[in-house]
Amino acid sequence: MRCASRSDELVFFVNGRKVMERNVDPEGTLLTFLRKNWTLLSKSWLLRLTGTKYACGRGGCGACTVMVSKHDPVSRKIRHFSVTACLMPICSLYGAAVTTVEGVGSIKTRLHPVQERIAKSHGTQCGFCTPGMVMSMYTLLRNHPQPSEEQLTEALGGNLCRCTGYRPILESGRTFCMESNSCQQKGTGKCCLDWGENDSSPLGKKNEICTKLFAKEEFQSLDPTQELIFPPELLRMAENPEKRTLTFYGERVTWISPGTLKDLLELKVKHPEAPLVVGNTSLGPAMKSQRQFHPVLLSPARISELSMVTKTSDGLTIGAGCSLAQMQDILAERIAELPEEKTQTYQALLKHLRSLAGQQIRNMASLGGHVISRHCCSDLNPVLAVSNATLNLISAEGTRQIPLNEHFLAGLASADLKPEEILESVHIPHSQKWEFVSAFRQAQCQQNALPHVNAGMRVLLKEGTDSIEDLSIAYGGVGAATISAHRSCQQLLGRRWNELMLDEACRLLLDEVSLPGSAPGGRVEFKRTLVVSFLFKFYLEVLQELKKLVKLFSVAVGALDSRHRSEVSDQFLSALEDFPVTIPQGVQTYQNVDPHQPLQDPVGRPIMHLSALKHATGEAMFCDDIPVVDKELFMALVTSSRAHAKIISIDVSKALELPEVVDVITAEDIPGTNGAEGDKLLAVEEVTCVGQIICAVVAETDVQAKRATEKIEITYEDLEPVIFTIKDAIKHNSFLCPEKKLEQGNVEEAFEKVDQIIEGEVHVGGQEHFYMETQRVLVIPKTEDKELDIYVSTQDPAHVQKTVSSTLNIPINRITCHVKRVGGGFGGKVGKPAVFGAIAAVGAIKTGHPIRLVLDREDDMLITGGRHPLFGKYKVGFTNNGRIKALDIECYINGGCTLDDSELVTEFLILKLENAYKIRNLRFRGRACMTNLPSNTAFRGFGFPQGALVTESCITAVAAKCGLPPEKIREKNMYKTVDKTIYKQAFNPETLIRCWNECLDKSSFHSRRMQVEEFNKKNYWKKKGIAIIPMKFSVGFAATSYHQAAALVHIYTDGSVLVTHGGNELGQGIHTKMLQVASRELKIPMSCIHISETSTATVPNTIATAASVGADVNGRAVQNACQILLKRLEPIIKKHPEGTWENWIEAAFEQRISLSATGYFRGYKAFMDWEKGVGDPFPYYVYGAACSEVEIDCLTGAHKKIRTDIIMDACCSLNPAIDIGQIEGSFIQGMGLYTTEELKYSPEGILYSRSPDEYKIPTITDVPEEFNVSLLPSSQTPLTIYSSKGLGESGMFLGSSVFFAIADAVATVRRERDIAEDFMVQSPATPERVRMACADRFTKMIPRDDPETFKPWSIPIA
Repeated sequence: MRCASRSDELVFFVNGRKVMERNVDPEGTLLTFLRKNWTLLSKSWLLRLTGTKYACGRGGCGACTVMVSKHDPVSRKIRHFSVTACLMPICSLYGAAVTTVEGVGSIKTRLHPVQERIAKSHGTQCGFCTPGMVMSMYTLLRNHPQPSEEQLTEALGGNLCRCTGYRPILESGRTFCMESNSCQQKGTGKCCLDWGENDSSPLGKKNEICTKLFAKEEFQSLDPTQELIFPPELLRMAENPEKRTLTFYGERVTWISPGTLKDLLELKVKHPEAPLVVGNTSLGPAMKSQRQFHPVLLSPARISELSMVTKTSDGLTIGAGCSLAQMQDILAERIAELPEEKTQTYQALLKHLRSLAGQQIRNMASLGGHVISRHCCSDLNPVLAVSNATLNLISAEGTRQIPLNEHFLAGLASADLKPEEILESVHIPHSQKWEFVSAFRQAQCQQNALPHVNAGMRVLLKEGTDSIEDLSIAYGGVGAATISAHRSCQQLLGRRWNELMLDEACRLLLDEVSLPGSAPGGRVEFKRTLVVSFLFKFYLEVLQELKKLVKLFSVAVGALDSRHRSEVSDQFLSALEDFPVTIPQGVQTYQNVDPHQPLQDPVGRPIMHLSALKHATGEAMFCDDIPVVDKELFMALVTSSRAHAKIISIDVSKALELPEVVDVITAEDIPGTNGAEGDKLLAVEEVTCVGQIICAVVAETDVQAKRATEKIEITYEDLEPVIFTIKDAIKHNSFLCPEKKLEQGNVEEAFEKVDQIIEGEVHVGGQEHFYMETQRVLVIPKTEDKELDIYVSTQDPAHVQKTVSSTLNIPINRITCHVKRVGGGFGGKVGKPAVFGAIAAVGAIKTGHPIRLVLDREDDMLITGGRHPLFGKYKVGFTNNGRIKALDIECYINGGCTLDDSELVTEFLILKLENAYKIRNLRFRGRACMTNLPSNTAFRGFGFPQGALVTESCITAVAAKCGLPPEKIREKNMYKTVDKTIYKQAFNPETLIRCWNECLDKSSFHSRRMQVEEFNKKNYWKKKGIAIIPMKFSVGFAATSYHQAAALVHIYTDGSVLVTHGGNELGQGIHTKMLQVASRELKIPMSCIHISETSTATVPNTIATAASVGADVNGRAVQNACQILLKRLEPIIKKHPEGTWENWIEAAFEQRISLSATGYFRGYKAFMDWEKGVGDPFPYYVYGAACSEVEIDCLTGAHKKIRTDIIMDACCSLNPAIDIGQIEGSFIQGMGLYTTEELKYSPEGILYSRSPDEYKIPTITDVPEEFNVSLLPSSQTPLTIYSSKGLGESGMFLGSSVFFAIADAVATVRRERDIAEDFMVQSPATPERVRMACADRFTKMIPRDDPETFKPWSIPIA
């Protein structure tokens, strides 16, 4: 219960307005305070700022970024810094000014240039991440009105976006940069628009081609004088600081903020177990996911002594309270002041600080917290440990120093802080002449990712020699804390710095830094390899530095005589260079509209997304932004902790005893049907996966609902078998549906007549949707007739409506589903939202209250499933010149525990497997495996990204066997003339060939292939790879009824038009395109037309917005409705041709002409007969090609994307800006699937990767350095609306060009090292897989464990 003592008053400012709060909960964060607080400010101002979004709750995605401004007592300046509001304790804000996206600008008052530019540069799609992006950029501009491009990249490094592919976001930020550089080849005398090997432009005449998606000159300029000032009251408070201790009491936790160091030390004696909280970046996530609890929290934020920096002749002492961002600035300043020999340690620390987490976390996390938390992956502790850093401790009894060494890092009591002590500062000594310090790290991706392994290494050589006088090596990521290799280092003292020493050192290190096969985090062999690979890199670095020293001092001492000294060969030099972080450049090319097209007609023009400005100001309302409804309750779900078990009992009594808990909803409360057989909404009697929903708690607050879920006790009895992997499913004959098969020609006979046959395997991992807005729903029961209003984030409101209807046993007409906008879907919000909507609806009916259900990121990732992992086997027969004569592919997908969309995914997979190739003898077979994992579901591309990877891997294998480049084999086997697919659908591949040739030319493929080969000859440890991939992507559902669509268009008497249609706005710009269609048809400006929402009450029986056809079919329905209306108006317009639109509408009303029309499109014809294996399942194809070039680091497995060129057949784009955005976004998402996104499951079937910390989607630094996209102009096609094409999914597979470029680089390595060809392909191409494929002396020397002797940390499910 809340303590009887009265809390002090918390004073801070939000958007220039004063907040005074006595009733703050110390467990609350700034995010919950901003979003849910109804505090009345300044007598008239209500604080409910929903622009700041809740997405991950762990500070890992940046959606909740805000700016905090504080007066720095040391520098006496105002410091503006970005923070993640989800981690910021509300009590830590005393004396601070908070600026949210609403405080930056508004569409109601004035837009800020940052908001205007991100919107007009098309840097927003679903818009859920946009407020966070705006706030990161805004904070940067408050500190640097003309930032460098490097600062821009750094500022946005902690912000994730799942829609755009980042390029347009960076483009908008670049308009503020001082060295903004619009042309790629600046200084070469050749414009980047002329890229290509041929001088003629096959795209068409130059004046038909456009590369401008927005007009820079229209942007308002940035005026720093117009920004909000730091509140004078806070300035006065800072200059005369409150010395007394402030205490804030919550129900369970007390927050104490002392005003002096003396008070803090006394409090530490009184509360020795209480942790000190500065940034909450370590404690916050632990309290959330590991349920850590501390009744007292001490905040040292107001104690200036802990932020002091002291420069001395022997080193630098940094206060423990300094943030990591401040430490970055301090080190950079010191490096600039001192000679290089003294700054080796500082440079090593700075290198790690640049890639440690995102900018927001670096702004919040303190040096002291980072050191004391002793995280196993700490980036700074290994460097501090080897550099002989000292920890300055202080307590009420006095001060003392302890070394930051292996004993401290291991947590030995004799070398640790006493309970009453705190860390005051860290002393980091200067390095000296002949001393070398380096830092290394390898993570899943370059930025904002925890390292798999990191290291700090220091060697001191005896002056004038290469003899080791002192050596220190420490590693992170290979144990429970940072591990120091003290024993190995001692044994190497006195040795010379040469190959013999290196071999001995590797052997000693692998012995001392031992990692068991079952080690947490897995990747054991990779980590062992990195231990010695990092040492080798350090060895080379020191050799290179020695070479410089010899030149500098002309040392000719015997020991350093070049005849005896080891040297770095030129081929090895590239191993010394880290991949630089660069800001992507690129050109987007599309066809200009016809010069005769009326200016008012928006079709074909790069129109800004309809909601872009609202996204940028935070005024776009998402499902959970809807204000709290009267008597609203919150719901939290209880899920199974077992993979396959019988439910013996569910005890909810302890949960119901908690205050504010209203009820627990179980299967018994469902009045209608509980899902389908084998796919229950709420589990009954049995659970078939970890994460299956068993029941739900309803409470007055979300906090209490979540706490109550932990009190529900479920007794299980485990059942057999438990199946997780595809291999096990095949063994147990566990399948969800019958086999799907397509065949043409005579495969067996063809195999007998070929020159060569290869068999291979392909394993493709699954993928998490990671939509920025998690699943959420608000159900509001009405007072009569059992009516319900459901506000839900879904791609298919009609499915939610039907499911709720059958669950509650009430007619569909009583249920209205509303979808304003969805914060990303990608297929993950087609089927799943119906489950959450139905469970919430049961709660609403049972309690009679509105129910709000918002999934945490962890629960969303655990429960909802994702892309199907795939295991494919191929057998291919071909001639010696690479002509494929026979191909047999068998695919198995991991469907999880229920059918969901697995049968459809299998069908689409088989239908699309041939991709762009004409092979006369084919056999494709597919099965969906039933396993004890959460059910996998629809995902952008729907089987094609996994299946086509098998086909392309097969092509690559044939090329390797024939000794030919893969592009030659692709070209040789591609469709060339009008033909029929394996399922006998006729098509013309002319556009496919155009895309291929255009991509070869635009990317200068052949000359770059030669450059890559030249680079690879000269470099041993770095290799480049290049690949070009063609694509034939079939659009649509394979059923006519799924292509129908309806629209409702009203014209009001003032001439304004309201359009409603069956599509849902997911970020793909469907509403924008629909307004473009209506504008063209009605011949009125888009500004006269409005779309409010998608609602089942206005357009019934809609189809899911999916399969790339949303704009196609709904556009035809809107067109139909508009044409009906225009036909009705025709007589009036003919009679008064000079009249205005408003006059005509007025006259129509007077003449009793209906101004409302329903438009309808019956759908494209599509069918498939699986028994005969023939059909016309798809209305049309989208063709494309992509070329990507990468560089890999053979020692670490890291890669850098150098360039990507995409050519996409858009036919006649409705909106080139939106379509290019879709292509770029899906390409980057596909690139993630094939490189960094890796799902890890425990041997018990528990998903480990449940947050942005463990699951890495691409970040801003993963975008190719040069990223070019071209829309191929094409002939008219009468089938689609204005001859446009649906491009939502097709770009996904083109991301595989990066995968095959990496594979190309790895193949070069293996050929060079005479390693046998390996036809087992594994995706994603993570650093681990790349490093282990580049086998060398280091991979050979590591110990290998017998898999039978240990239980692995994770299991492969594909």
